[in-house]
Parts: sequence; structure tokens; C-alpha cells
Amino acid sequence: MDYLSREGAPIKKDFWKQIDSIVVETARNHLNGRKFLTVYGPLGSGAINVSYDKMVRNEEFENGVVKTTGRTFVELPQIYADFNILWRDIENHFATGLPLDLTSVIEATHNIANLEDTLIFFGNKFLKTDGIMNAPGVQKVAISDWKEGENAFMDIVKGVNMIISKGLIGHFFLCVSPELYVNLQRIQTGTGLLEVDRVSKQLAGLFRVPILKGQQAVLICSEPQYIDLAIGQDIVTAYLEQKDLNHSFRIIETVLPRIKKPEAIVVFEK
Repeated sequence: MDYLSREGAPIKKDFWKQIDSIVVETARNHLNGRKFLTVYGPLGSGAINVSYDKMVRNEEFENGVVKTTGRTFVELPQIYADFNILWRDIENHFATGLPLDLTSVIEATHNIANLEDTLIFFGNKFLKTDGIMNAPGVQKVAISDWKEGENAFMDIVKGVNMIISKGLIGHFFLCVSPELYVNLQRIQTGTGLLEVDRVSKQLAGLFRVPILKGQQAVLICSEPQYIDLAIGQDIVTAYLEQKDLNHSFRIIETVLPRIKKPEAIVVFEK
């Protein structure tokens, strides 16, 4: 079944290739959570639910019957962003060969990338899901002033030790707000190093995440046994309808962050 409605859409294959290329490139540039999370999937468009094990799984046996305990199944929620392209712009493109302005495609892809990152970092009240910043059981640290002395370095080392003290070992990634990223762009007294470079030596990666605001930062030990990103249908574009001769499209995705060990996360905030 052509659930994307592409086969019957009045759109040429070469034009679909342009849209797909822009969506993939823009998503790759704007998605932040996927830079440090292991992707579980894609499982396909037909995947409705995914297992979400937050505790040790066990099997119980009784009279020839086996059941699994410690396992729940959660719906893979769908996120989307719409855009329109005017019919006259398309006809002008094919008639003259002039480049087509696909700004609306870029903006919609940026929007769905922000939706995915927001789901990863903050969850969603409507979906009743938690994110990295607010999941029950995450460790928290009152952030110091990262514009002063060794505060940033010491906060991060403290966070790493907090995670290791829980017996969790792996690759550590730090995500910071744009404001905190700017605070790290200074020479650390007595070292000759930028603070951002000194901090980065303790980590597998450091990312500036626009959806984090003010004094927000988070340290994650992102091994897949602690946290991952389940994807059913990866980001793809569908044809919606032709209205007033203009063409409407929808970028869709089914995705869910699975926080299995919240103690693998340290949130820094005021």
C-alpha cells in the first residue's frame, strides 16, 4: 500500500528526489539527539509498539506456561510537519529550468527535527512520555557559574563520577545550551587551553543544543543498554493533497526515546 500517496501524486520523480535530498540533508544538520544516541531500528512504518524495559527482565514458568516480567510495550508516537509548494512555482521551474525555491521544505524539516529533539530532551505531556531532562530518577546537580574559574570543568568531572559511582561505564556526552557554550569559549587561567577544549578531553562529544535554554546542560552515558532512540518510520515525506491547485506535503516520523537507566544521566541546572 502506498501510504505516502506518492504514486498517485501529480509530482515527477525527479522532483521527489529534490525534496528527499533536501529533507535528508537538513535533518542531518539539525538533529542533535541522534549525534549521541544509538538508534534502535528503523523498524518500519508498520511498527506500532516497541518494548520498553526499565528493569531486569525475567521469565516465570508455571504448568507449561511462560510469561515475561519487567517488560512493557509503548506506542511509537508519530510526529509531523507540513509544507506547501505553489503550483506556479513548480511549473515555472520545469518550463524555464530555473532553480526552485524549496525554503518551505527546509523549514518543515527543521520543525520536525526540533520536535524529535524536544521529545528526546523534554518528553511530551500529551504523549505522557519523559525526556532526558525530566525523566524520574535522573541525577541532578546545581550548576555553578561556568564563567568563573574551573567551575565548568569541576561540574562535569563531578557528573562523570556520579554516573560511574552507579556502576555505569561507557561513552560520555555533554549537551549544553547556546549560552553555556559561549561561556566555555574562554582561556582557562594557567592552562593555555580554552575551557571548551579542556572539558572536551573528558568526553566522547560535546554538543550545542538550541532547544536547551539559559543555564541548562546534561551529561549522558549513552550506551544503548542505558538509553537509545527507537525509530519505526524514519523521517520521510508524504503527499497530502492538491488544494487551490497548490501542493501540500507532510514530513512524518515515528520515534521514541527509551530511557532504561535514568541514573546514566546527570542534569545541570539552576
